[in-house]
Amino acid sequence: MSDRLAPADAAFLHLERPDLPQHVGTVMVFAPAPGTVAGPAMLDRVVRHVEGRIAFVPRYRRRLRWIPGGLADPVWVDDERFDLSYHVRLSALPRPGGQAELAEFVGRVSARPLDRTRPLWELYVIDGVALDPDGDAMGFAVVTKTHQAVVDGVQALDLAQVILDTSDDASSGPLAPWRPVPEPSGAELIATAVLGTVAHPVRAVRITRGRVRDLRRTARRVASSLVGLAVAPSASTGPLESSGSAHRRFVAVSTPLGPYQDIARHVASAITDNPQAPGTDPAGVIPTVNDVVLAVLTGALRQWLQERHQPPASGGSLRALIPVGVTRAGGEGGAATLVEHQIVDLPVGEANPLIRLSHIAYQLSSHREGGRAVSAPDLMNLAGFAPPTLHGMGARAAARLSRRFADLVVSNVPGPQAARYAAGATMTATYPVIPLSDGHGLSVGVTSYDGRVFVGLTADRDAMADLDDLGAAISVALAELGEVSG
Repeated sequence: MSDRLAPADAAFLHLERPDLPQHVGTVMVFAPAPGTVAGPAMLDRVVRHVEGRIAFVPRYRRRLRWIPGGLADPVWVDDERFDLSYHVRLSALPRPGGQAELAEFVGRVSARPLDRTRPLWELYVIDGVALDPDGDAMGFAVVTKTHQAVVDGVQALDLAQVILDTSDDASSGPLAPWRPVPEPSGAELIATAVLGTVAHPVRAVRITRGRVRDLRRTARRVASSLVGLAVAPSASTGPLESSGSAHRRFVAVSTPLGPYQDIARHVASAITDNPQAPGTDPAGVIPTVNDVVLAVLTGALRQWLQERHQPPASGGSLRALIPVGVTRAGGEGGAATLVEHQIVDLPVGEANPLIRLSHIAYQLSSHREGGRAVSAPDLMNLAGFAPPTLHGMGARAAARLSRRFADLVVSNVPGPQAARYAAGATMTATYPVIPLSDGHGLSVGVTSYDGRVFVGLTADRDAMADLDDLGAAISVALAELGEVSG
C-alpha cells in the first residue's frame, strides 16, 4: 500500500540542501531502572523496545518512491528491505561522557542529512553518559532524527513521542512478523499520477511551474498575515546570521522550573497590588511562565552580545518567530489543535529585566485573548510525550518562511511534570534539536519536563563558535530576573 506525500510535506524535500538538513531531533537522557546498569544488555533492550514501538507507526517502515518524470509528488511505500540495524545505531561517548561530550555528538550527527532512499529517520542509543558532574552515576542517551516530511502530527508522530511511556513496565508493543506490501511498479506510479493530474489539473500546473518558487510565494502570503506584523522588513545582518556552513554546534542547558514559576507569580502579584510600579506592564498583562522563559532567553542574548563586544543599541531588538498552538473549530463542531506563528520582538536593547518581560508578555497576550491559544496545562496533558511532535510541527511551519521575517526561531513547548520511561529506564532530561531555517545561524528549542526547563541550542558551527557562552548566560539571566522580581 502506498500513499502520496502531501504538498506541504513534499516542500521540505525541495527546501533541503546539504547545508540545510530538514530533520528535527530530540536528545533524551535515561537512568537505568534500580538494580540494573547501563551497558550492552540495556542497550539491546532499548533496541527491542524501539522495534516494537515502530510497529504502531507504519510510516517508520516506509520510504519515499519518486514518480518517473516528476509528474507528481512522491509516495510512501513499504520498504521491502527495511533494516532496523541501519536506523538504530549503537554508540558510546568518550570518557567522562558528560554534557559537553554528548552535545558534541549531537552537533555532528544532526548536521548529516538523512538518506532519502531509506525510511527518513535515525535513532542513536549512546552508552557511557554521566548522570552527574562527577560521573558517579552512569546512564545512556537516545538521540533521534526524523525528517519533517514524516512528522505531520496526524499520520505520524515524532519518534521520541512513540517510544516513551508513562510507566516503567509498559509493553514494548507487538513483535509479530512484518510483511511489507509489494511496491508499485513504475507504470503503476505513472498511471496514478496521470489520474491525479486529470482529477486535479490546477495542482498539476503548480507542479510544472516549480514547487520551490510556489513555496516562496506562499511564504510571503503567510508572513503577511502573521499576528502583529503589518510589514515584514528584511532582518538586518548580524551575529545570528548563518555563514552557510554544513556543520552544526549544539549546547544543552538545564535549569529548574521553580524560579520561572516564582517570577511569574511575583510579577503578577506586583501588577495586582500596584499597577503603577516601575517595570510593570501599564496594560496590566499578567505574564505566564512561557513569557518568563522568553524574557530569560532575551536576557541571555543581551549578555552574549555584550560579551561579543556587539552590545545592542538602546531600544534594539531581535525578531523571533514563535510557534504558537491554537484551537480552531472543526468542521463538525469539534476542535483541532494547529500550529501558527507569532513574531515577537525580543528587546535585547532594554537594560531592565522587568521591562523586557512586560514587553514580551504584552506581545504574546494577543494570542491568548479570546481563548484561541492552547493553554500550557492542555499541552502538558496531551496523550503521550507530545513536545517532540509539537516541536516538529512548529519547525515545519517555520521552515517555510525566509530569513527576512525573523532573526531566529524559538520553539517552546511545555511538557508533563511527571516522569516518562523507555524500556524500563527513567528519562531524566530531554533537549529539543530544532533545525536551522534558511539564513539563520541559531534556533532554540525549550521543553519543560518533570520540574526542569531543558533548552537545546542549535547553531551554525562556523557562525557561532561561542555558543557555550550563550548557554551559560541563560542561568545568569534567570538569576538576574529572579532577583529583581522578588
